[in-house]
Amino acid sequence: MTIVTVFRSRLRPGVSDDYALVAREMDRLVREMDGFLDHKFYTSPDGERVTVVRFADRASHRAWAEHPQHLAAQRRGRDEFYAWYDISVAEETYGRTFERDEI
Repeated sequence: MTIVTVFRSRLRPGVSDDYALVAREMDRLVREMDGFLDHKFYTSPDGERVTVVRFADRASHRAWAEHPQHLAAQRRGRDEFYAWYDISVAEETYGRTFERDEI
């Protein structure tokens, strides 16, 4: 069953440029991971950032969580980039997709 991570955060002032470099590298790296399905990123009007990441199963999610470069990025996030963050990980219990075919 799909594993979904919701990562909410706020950046510290003045770190956007350095953070963007790390974020681009993590984006490239996660796309290469076995079991990676997709991810989306949103910023709310009040500055809170939300990333939703989906993996095919627990094993692929765990491999990403334990990837050495991802662990190093997490350390930098705590040390340099984030004023605050909150992570929720859940196993999807239901999923449904609808897509309209345009005529």
